[in-house]
Amino acid sequence: MSAILIINIATLVGTHSTNTLLKGKALANLPAIENAFLLIEDGIIAEFGAMYELEIKVPQLPKHIIDAQDKTILPCWCDSHTHIVFAKSREDEFVDKINGMSYAEIAAKGGGILNSANKLSEASEDELFNAAWQRITDVSKLGTGAIEIKSGYGLSVNAELKMLRVIKKLKQKSNLNIKATFLGAHTYPLAYKENHQGYIDLIVNEMLPVIGNEKLADYIDVFCETGFFSPQEMEIICNAGKQYGLKPKLHINQLNSIGGIESAIKLNAVSVDHLETMTSQDVCCFKFI
Repeated sequence: MSAILIINIATLVGTHSTNTLLKGKALANLPAIENAFLLIEDGIIAEFGAMYELEIKVPQLPKHIIDAQDKTILPCWCDSHTHIVFAKSREDEFVDKINGMSYAEIAAKGGGILNSANKLSEASEDELFNAAWQRITDVSKLGTGAIEIKSGYGLSVNAELKMLRVIKKLKQKSNLNIKATFLGAHTYPLAYKENHQGYIDLIVNEMLPVIGNEKLADYIDVFCETGFFSPQEMEIICNAGKQYGLKPKLHINQLNSIGGIESAIKLNAVSVDHLETMTSQDVCCFKFI
């Protein structure tokens, strides 16, 4: 058994007495222990407490002891919504935003997601991996221990699979807990702007079978929004993804309330992200979850 004992911790944060899911007001309580120790056995927290309790709780000290030297230890961050695999940034679009253009207007002229998709299609898998690896390294140094990474900047069979294969390589190389989400339904490519069913068929019949066969994703996501995917289209895509074991994690109510929350509840979604536009009816939906 491999054991590590950390001693002289100035503040050990998140020392809940029971391992239970916290909700509501319980999330406001963050217990901590001053002048503490932490025992880890085979990568699992085995014991913790104040330094004066060490001899009682850990009568036999392990060989590997780390003196924290009055540093703070707290749980790592869980980043549950990222797009960390991309070719180039879109900072030039901030000029459009400063000049008053909306997200939808920028997207309509080929910016936003379509801009990222064009840049990503030109990048090789190795280029994407190397850039993403540097970002993963950076966020890990800032305390992130678990991260979800979405595709969605491919918008074609080859490019979406390329993104997901990069994420799979990151999973294999990194010590972080990485989850992959297939977001092929991020927007409609220009070639399918007037043929929504054609692109949905591409997702269902050509992307998802490969994703399922190569085990490239854990979740499926859809951008449910005016001018993007309707709630009905989202349900078709998510139900197809469920056949390959992909659970829904969804973009909902970022710009408009169009019934996405009701569909997400019907799909038993793991999470609904954004929720920047909430009506009283939307809030009532959550009361019944």
